[in-house]
Amino acid sequence: MKIGLPKEIKDNEYRVGLTPAGVQALADAGHDLFVEDSAGEGSGFSDQHYVDAGATIIDSADDVWAEGDMIIKVKEPISAEYTRMREDQLLFTYLHLAPELELTKQMLDRKVTGVAYETITDKEGRLPLLTPMSEVAGRMSVQVGATHLEKMNGGRGILLGGVPGVPAASVVIIGGGVVGTEAAKMAIGLGAHVTMIDLNLERLRELDDIFLSKIQTLASSRYQIQEAISHADLVIGAVLIPGASAPKLITRDMLKLIPDGSVLVDVAVDQGGCFETTRATTHSNPTYYEEGVLHYCVANMPGAVPRTSTFALTNATLPYALELANRGFEAAIMADKGLAEGVNTYQGKLTYEAVASSQGLEYTPLDSLIEGV
Repeated sequence: MKIGLPKEIKDNEYRVGLTPAGVQALADAGHDLFVEDSAGEGSGFSDQHYVDAGATIIDSADDVWAEGDMIIKVKEPISAEYTRMREDQLLFTYLHLAPELELTKQMLDRKVTGVAYETITDKEGRLPLLTPMSEVAGRMSVQVGATHLEKMNGGRGILLGGVPGVPAASVVIIGGGVVGTEAAKMAIGLGAHVTMIDLNLERLRELDDIFLSKIQTLASSRYQIQEAISHADLVIGAVLIPGASAPKLITRDMLKLIPDGSVLVDVAVDQGGCFETTRATTHSNPTYYEEGVLHYCVANMPGAVPRTSTFALTNATLPYALELANRGFEAAIMADKGLAEGVNTYQGKLTYEAVASSQGLEYTPLDSLIEGV
């Protein structure tokens, strides 16, 4: 199979779809790899690293997309890349289609086969390709939150861990999944007072066992969220409904309860965000105020630590890339039901129900298009 690895062009996105080791594994399996010039530089990989791994370097992004039967990326295509997609091309990347109606329509119109990292499941029903970037984003959420609490960065001027005789900051984490758990680790490590909120009581019990008396847990409800955020210095949105738009758990009216200069970090922004006032921002312009509260809603947070992120991502995605390349698309998804869960678009049809529901578009089950899936 011919595999294209284009350079990411989203604002301050320095990750790349594969490390040289990943390229070598695919080349050793007999596939042809085409890497865009300087695609890996942001992650610390030179073109020579990719050449040594068996790839061909191509100057033009247009040519990389034209060569590739499968395109391996990190982030969803943006408008400049729409015309590069073509019928029956396999796009293997994070798609996050639920809030991206125009991208969805472009992929359907162009009949692109879209396999989304974030909806692939393993045998336990977990999301193995979303997990590594959720781990990075969860840890970063506290790091960027602490930075933006500093007065010169727009916050209240509070040190997350306090000092002897001065209270530590109050951190509220909404969502007890991978992002929330990693955020809690960092916040506890910095000495903050941490409250975690989740709907799943069993998960709250697990979190209580993990962190013992170091956190407070609350069963999610509008009342409990309002009470918790009313004295919060940092609020982290870590809610996930796989493939679907995130629920708006903090409304504009509720922001008025939060102290001025507090910081909201919405890690769910890729799925539309879990705050009503969320709008996607970039690393070059990451924050804005609503109702006196500082919002940080960068949609590609792990792109700021690309070397860590690219290694972590390739570790997770490479086995699936090899399956798709070695077996071919249809055989690969028939052999792995979890991989089939990653198929969001196929033959001009929307094949992931949560995306269809979020966008009000027609849903077509994949097994109606491919017998045996």
